[in-house]
Amino acid sequence: MQDPVDLKNPHRRLRVGVILLDSKTEILDVAPIDIFSSISNEFIHQFPPHLITDRMRKEALEVDFHWVTENGQDGRMTAGGTIKASHDFKTCPPLDIALMGAHDISHTMTPGEVDFLRKVNEECQAFLFICGGFMAGLQAGLLKGKTATGPRIMIDSLRQANPEVNWVAKRWAQDGKIWTSGALLNGTDMTKAFATQTWGGEGSFVEFGMRLGGYPYRDVDYADVPWDI
Repeated sequence: MQDPVDLKNPHRRLRVGVILLDSKTEILDVAPIDIFSSISNEFIHQFPPHLITDRMRKEALEVDFHWVTENGQDGRMTAGGTIKASHDFKTCPPLDIALMGAHDISHTMTPGEVDFLRKVNEECQAFLFICGGFMAGLQAGLLKGKTATGPRIMIDSLRQANPEVNWVAKRWAQDGKIWTSGALLNGTDMTKAFATQTWGGEGSFVEFGMRLGGYPYRDVDYADVPWDI
């Protein structure tokens, strides 16, 4: 049974999941999941009192992480890596926050993958698609009528091929619970923006964590980039 949660003021442990298709996923695309780990109680308990104030400790999140594949098989990653799945589609609990990265462009999702993405979208409070991860959302029909983005080099062709989506050339875009990003490290920009919007602000534990981790502050419209695609 789904237990709805207010992300800003959760009354229980948050369920954060990475969904891996039966394909190969780019490591950098799913690496931003670590942002949620860095603002969790499990992570900050090791820090001495002079680094983390009592107020900041109270803002830390209780988080359970789920790595999900259709049949519980290992997730295949780029650079020869593998991720051991913690759940399959049947055993995964309802997710509060879901994240997906890019899979092989030639991969066609199985009916089970399509159904699971639609189920997650109905149940979650935020669905984060990084880089080419948007393709899964597109194939599952989750982006129809939404404003979304993707890698800059693909925006023009996406506008022609999928006019039912309002494609914007940004590092990241939000439309309700759906978040999409540009290529690779733009997913870090997006996940940072999500965390800051949800729990952050000047003086917050999230803001402290972003500075401690050296996360960059980059313009959402690529104004800081001296070149174009």
